[in-house]
Amino acid sequence: MNGSVLPLDYAETADRDEFRRAVIAGLSARPRAIPAKFLYDARGSALFDEICELPEYYLTRTETMILSQRAGEIGRRAGPGCALVEFGSGSSVKSRLLIEALPDLALYAPIDISRAHLDATAARLRRDYPWLQVLPVCADFMGPVPPIVHDGRLLGFFPGSTIGNLEPPEATAFLRHARRLLGNDGALVLGVDLRKDPQRLHDAYNDKAGVTAAFTLNLLRRMNRELHATFDLSGFAHEASYNPVDGRIEIYFRSLRDQSVTVAGQRFDFAAGERVHTEYSYKYDTSGIAALAKSGGFRIAETWTDPDRLFAVTYLEAA
Repeated sequence: MNGSVLPLDYAETADRDEFRRAVIAGLSARPRAIPAKFLYDARGSALFDEICELPEYYLTRTETMILSQRAGEIGRRAGPGCALVEFGSGSSVKSRLLIEALPDLALYAPIDISRAHLDATAARLRRDYPWLQVLPVCADFMGPVPPIVHDGRLLGFFPGSTIGNLEPPEATAFLRHARRLLGNDGALVLGVDLRKDPQRLHDAYNDKAGVTAAFTLNLLRRMNRELHATFDLSGFAHEASYNPVDGRIEIYFRSLRDQSVTVAGQRFDFAAGERVHTEYSYKYDTSGIAALAKSGGFRIAETWTDPDRLFAVTYLEAA
């Protein structure tokens, strides 16, 4: 692992500059859109952890069940002495199942864009697994990531159906990037949400407690805080619906009235009903997973699902 670390104030300034550029570009475009990765500041990451506990949000508990049942098989496939590299680690709850199942695990490298969340997670893991070398990497896993220096196999971990947040060309680009990082002997454990009843999908992204809505609108709070924006959160609403043609959940924040907002010194007018796209969540079938893996330079070695076939965990090997 590259040991160089940017000073915190420099890194925070760079992160904020990237955020400002992306927001200004996204609000100036038609249709308007802001990349989903900016949902995950410290508060957004904490809200997402709450979403994962909601009764409507089957994804986390279903994937966790599969991983709990199959962690031993994953460990046997990976072999002894590997390093675990998690893309978009969040709180690393599911990674603990693999940490405890991988024989003689030498290194855990979580990659996440939220510095505060990443540091807190790394501290907890070092406390709970004092024998494990934990090297957190604060980076956008879609961009340049320092090489992971390790003598043994690198096992990537990309859970939570985060692959579904990427449009197909982006998903292919990510897999190709992961393939290069993990090397010719590398493997990737990938969590993928499967296509299913549209009502179940709708409920998962429109929970009764309103946590998902708070997660979406937290992006407006972040713009107010970091970019001196003037969003009135009562004038916007979370909107999520399933697009059966493209097989994806589409998430927006929607203006409830005609209004103007200033962001980083620039004025933006919103018409009543106008939407700003924040996130997609693609759902796959088995043939789609196979095609995606192939496009990224992997092949499927094994696929595990739950009895209701809500979710799939796949073990991909470098092709």
